[in-house]
Amino acid sequence: MSFVDAAVRPDALEMGRDAGQGRRTVLQEWSTERLRLDDEVARRLGETPWVSVAIDRERGWWKVSTRQWVGAFTLDDLRIIVRPKIKPENLFFLLEVGLPSETWQAEAIDYATNDELLPALVSFFSRTAETTLARGLFHHYRHEEDDLLALRGRIDFVRQFRRGGVLVPMACSWDEFTADVDENRCLRAAVRLALRVPDVPHDDRRRLRRLLAALDGVAEPTVTMALDRLDRIQYSRLNEHYRPALALARLILANCTLQDQHGDTAASAFMLDMNQLFEDFVAARLQRALCGRLDVRAQTRPYLDDERQVQIKPDLIFRHRSETVGVADLKYKLAEADTSTTGLAGPLARHGDYYQLLAYTTALKLREGTLIYCADVDRDASAGPGGSAGSVGVAGGAEDAPGHDGGVTALAGSAITVRHAGTKLHAVAIDLSGTPSDIDAQIAALAEHLMRSTERPTASEPASG
Repeated sequence: MSFVDAAVRPDALEMGRDAGQGRRTVLQEWSTERLRLDDEVARRLGETPWVSVAIDRERGWWKVSTRQWVGAFTLDDLRIIVRPKIKPENLFFLLEVGLPSETWQAEAIDYATNDELLPALVSFFSRTAETTLARGLFHHYRHEEDDLLALRGRIDFVRQFRRGGVLVPMACSWDEFTADVDENRCLRAAVRLALRVPDVPHDDRRRLRRLLAALDGVAEPTVTMALDRLDRIQYSRLNEHYRPALALARLILANCTLQDQHGDTAASAFMLDMNQLFEDFVAARLQRALCGRLDVRAQTRPYLDDERQVQIKPDLIFRHRSETVGVADLKYKLAEADTSTTGLAGPLARHGDYYQLLAYTTALKLREGTLIYCADVDRDASAGPGGSAGSVGVAGGAEDAPGHDGGVTALAGSAITVRHAGTKLHAVAIDLSGTPSDIDAQIAALAEHLMRSTERPTASEPASG
């Protein structure tokens, strides 16, 4: 990993570019930059969960290392912007909000030119929510109970009999057809928070104000309450059109904080965890691709030992007819390996990841397991998966999977066999440097690979090991 002196990188540290913000630093995820910082600022910067800070040999200079977090945050007069290594349009694609690519292409292009993720995402949210509410405000029946002077709905006899013969007021219960439901409440909370985001284009800020007016009369929950209610919303044909807008609302509510932390200096932050984003995206796409063939379950907690004292947490477990038939672990960062010397056709995983996967396969009594990596994080977009030009096939015939064309396969991968156990551990890489259709083809190829790796041996073909 190389350290780049920000003093000779005009794009890394720009002084006074934004009024009121002072310095503006643009970094890249999984990288280290050399920056001049005050000791107090460096200390507080190191206390954030998004970067780590180490002292440099030269006094007044610090090595700032980014991790998997992308976005922007402000610390006093220092604005830190962390850019993803993948293409901006593919970052929006990973958000997985259920919209076709042409609807978010403009926001991705805007993010590619101005570095700020949050304003681009707020613009995306405002336009999506406007399209959603253009179909009409969602109404639903909500159960209500109250003590009224006149009968409404029906009498709640249990509460009424507790009054000891008092007839008025009457204990009433009824179902009210109203727009004050969780879908609109969560949308209103996200709109209110989005209005506080700086640098949002004026047209989109006007959209947000119109949305707030359209949601007038809807109760506004706190951010914590809104996130809890978002997780409990059940979608049907009646509210399915709300799903994209609520998915973006959840991103804003869960990742955006706007608060004063030190005196009169406003500190804002919007950071996305690329690890979690990649895991959620692959899990959702595999659930869709394997629907009806395998039951894909995320973040289950089986036990490693017979005494049920040590839990394990594989990212994905695959079940067929109530039986666990496969396991996979998702890793956003690909191992740095020279595939020309490994003797394997594709990326070699980190040794620790193999050990972890072997524990999963052993505890679940499986013959095979799969590590799923993101290939675009550790290499230039011009290189092929695994760090070299071109693509190779997953062991087992990914070249026959959808998306294969002209001899170039859709997925890169390799496999090792554990000595004395016969367990086969696969490592496959999803290349995020291509187009959304390329990524979809790789997901389809991965689904076919998982179908093959979870097949049970026939009676005439005993299991390995």
